[in-house]
Amino acid sequence: MSVAEFIEGQADGLLLVADHASNHVPDDIDLGIDPALLDDHIAVDIGIDPLARIVAARLGCPAILARVSRLVVDLHRHEHELAAIPPVSDGHVVPGNTDLHAEGREARIARFYRPYHALIEEKVEALKPAMLFTLHSFTPRLRTEPDKARPWEVGLLYNNDDRAARIAIDRLRARGIPTGDNEPYSGKLLNATMDRHAESRGLPYLAIEVRQDLILKEAGVTRWADILVPVIRETHDALR
Repeated sequence: MSVAEFIEGQADGLLLVADHASNHVPDDIDLGIDPALLDDHIAVDIGIDPLARIVAARLGCPAILARVSRLVVDLHRHEHELAAIPPVSDGHVVPGNTDLHAEGREARIARFYRPYHALIEEKVEALKPAMLFTLHSFTPRLRTEPDKARPWEVGLLYNNDDRAARIAIDRLRARGIPTGDNEPYSGKLLNATMDRHAESRGLPYLAIEVRQDLILKEAGVTRWADILVPVIRETHDALR
């Protein structure tokens, strides 16, 4: 199985990356969890696969969509972090990761993580986009923090480079969308993919988080594509 799907696109200047677009677990990996959890936010960014496909198609831009669950390997972490192969996620123990020895961790990183990021590096070098953007979804409330509601409909995350985020936040708020500025969590703490492939190159980027309950169904996915496509395009154009 391929760790990622590459979607061709003709649009100049944009590349989409979706780290958590799949809940797939290879047959030879036993996570030891209730299979129902594979449809939960701990295994996949709910709604992002269809949203990414529509957004890429409308923009005509190339896209890289991960094809493995974040419980197998979290591609949006640094490879040395414990959370790259999470032993626990939002209160759920993952026995197949908890019991993984050092050799097993290295084998999984080598099998999935490194080829995925090598593909992104290859496409960035070949396509030379003017802006990267990534799509994620977030749960309205974490089980481990039930008293902390996440009211934003969308959030823009960034670490040191906020050039694109500042433009997109203004555009979204002008449309009346409740928009988080480095919320629901800070890109200064978790921004691994964009740190590696955008900030390290001086490339502007958008790290977009949509609240998952808004993209559970086809109508919601279509609505958010309607919202995001012009904002992404306007942000790209404003940076020229």
